[in-house]
Parts: sequence; C-alpha cells; structure tokens
Amino acid sequence: MKKINRLMTNICSDKLVESRDFYVKLFDFKLEFDSDWFIHLVSQDQKLELGIIDRTNEIVPKEVQNNPQGFYITFVVDNADEIFNIAKAEKFEILSEPTDTFYGQRRLLLKDPNGTLVDVSSPIPNFGS
Repeated sequence: MKKINRLMTNICSDKLVESRDFYVKLFDFKLEFDSDWFIHLVSQDQKLELGIIDRTNEIVPKEVQNNPQGFYITFVVDNADEIFNIAKAEKFEILSEPTDTFYGQRRLLLKDPNGTLVDVSSPIPNFGS
C-alpha cells in the first residue's frame, strides 16, 4: 500500500488577507507562512493544513484559476454554534444558521471570501440513543 505523508487543501484566492483572517478567526489556525502569493495555515495541534494561493500565480494552471465550484470544505468542530457566533460578529457571509440534521450533526454553512462553501458541523450529543 502506498503511504500518504500529508494532505493539504489549497484554496485559489484573489483575497489572500481576507481569506487568512477568515480561517484564523473561525478555526484558530496559526500562520506558518505568509507572503504576497501564498499563505500556509496549520492547526494548533499541527495535524491540519490549509493553503491559500493567489489564483493567478504561475504555479496555478490557468484552467483552474476560476471561482471554486463542485466542492466544499467541512470542518467538524465541538460546537457549531460557537463558530456561528464568531462568524456573525465578524460579519462573514452566513448561508444558513446552525440547524440539526437528520444524520446527527448540527450544521452551519458559510461562504469564505473566495466563494468557497464552508460546512461547519458538530455532533449532536446522544443522537440516536
């Protein structure tokens, strides 16, 4: 079996600073690298990574420099309502307030500064018991 050493999502962006602030404020990422073309964020426990890259940078193929489509990022957190309160205070774009789903998650939908759909979910305690 082939071993995966690391998985990192990179978001193509025209709004590097706004995107950095969105993910740092909501999910407590720390800034690992910050430049005018690429930002590298790492979770406090060093297990998760998120890159934000200038969509027009030469290393991004032209055919993928469009607005994000056909995917979304899910963050599973302890309390989706806490993230909602931060998003509301920061005036981030909220697509749906936290609601309980049929599959046992409390779910909130946001849009990041690049138009990426961000699903924030937390398990509903004692669901199905």
